Amino acid sequence: QVQLVESGGGLVQPGGSLRLLCAASGFPFSNYALSWFRQAPGKERELVAGITTGGVSNYADTVKGRFTISRDNAKNTVDLQMNNLKPEEAAMYYCYARRRAINREVWGQGTLVTVSA
Repeated sequence: QVQLVESGGGLVQPGGSLRLLCAASGFPFSNYALSWFRQAPGKERELVAGITTGGVSNYADTVKGRFTISRDNAKNTVDLQMNNLKPEEAAMYYCYARRRAINREVWGQGTLVTVSA
């Protein structure tokens, strides 16, 4: 079964940290570029961070220097370390995998991050 399963969301105070984990199964993980998106209530889904098959990462300007994306092809996982979280970053965070050459993509079900005192 092709799937991405996120975990690690929860409640954190402003300025705190969380580490999100996405576990993949059912497809050749190492051949897919990976990303984390987020969507807050009433807002559009936005790209947070991405990492290529070669391990090159990119970030939204708003999270640069605070978030780190990493992948482990041996474990079929992609992590998102989030530091110094802000209240406006509370959202559902989604894991996404894409293989452009064959036009295939996979979305996870999301994990909820709440940033509140």
